[in-house]
Amino acid sequence: MLKQEIEKALTVLKNGGVILYPTDTVWGLGCDATNEQAVAKINDIKGRASDKSFIILLDTDAKLQSYVTEIPDVAYDLIEYAENPLTLVFPNAKNLAKNVINADGSVGIRIVKHDFCNQLIQRFRKPITSTSANISGQPTPLFFDDISDEVKAAVDHIVDWEQGLKTNKKPSTIMKLAPGGQFSFIRR
Repeated sequence: MLKQEIEKALTVLKNGGVILYPTDTVWGLGCDATNEQAVAKINDIKGRASDKSFIILLDTDAKLQSYVTEIPDVAYDLIEYAENPLTLVFPNAKNLAKNVINADGSVGIRIVKHDFCNQLIQRFRKPITSTSANISGQPTPLFFDDISDEVKAAVDHIVDWEQGLKTNKKPSTIMKLAPGGQFSFIRR
């Protein structure tokens, strides 16, 4: 079952589509983080400003150097020892769709520890976007059943995995890293 859902999601991602999928935090809207048109579709679905950046997901910290210019050593320690999902905001993003990257050149990256996401990203060989599955300004849906019909109707594929899961999940902690390794919390 998991393998089939990954195959379906892969096909959609490779064709520039948007998926509604479970993550290590809340349900997300995802697409190829290197495809500007796919990212624009998510902004349309959410009704959000096109200058708002995205979090991207990777399956391993070994891929960080492909998407950011400088990785302070502390980043690897933070990733390794984080007990809860952690998004790190790195300066100087590269090799991503320009509408994924923040105006200051930074990008938020989370290394996922979630079976579906990890296997999907590993097979896709590119990062995928992750943003909450809601219309901009509306509350973040904590469970699949909380996602609006409007969002569900707008995506190209809804992943049939963990839809009935009622584990209380929340958005990730977000920390901003400076080139020298200093960090600050954006969201706890």
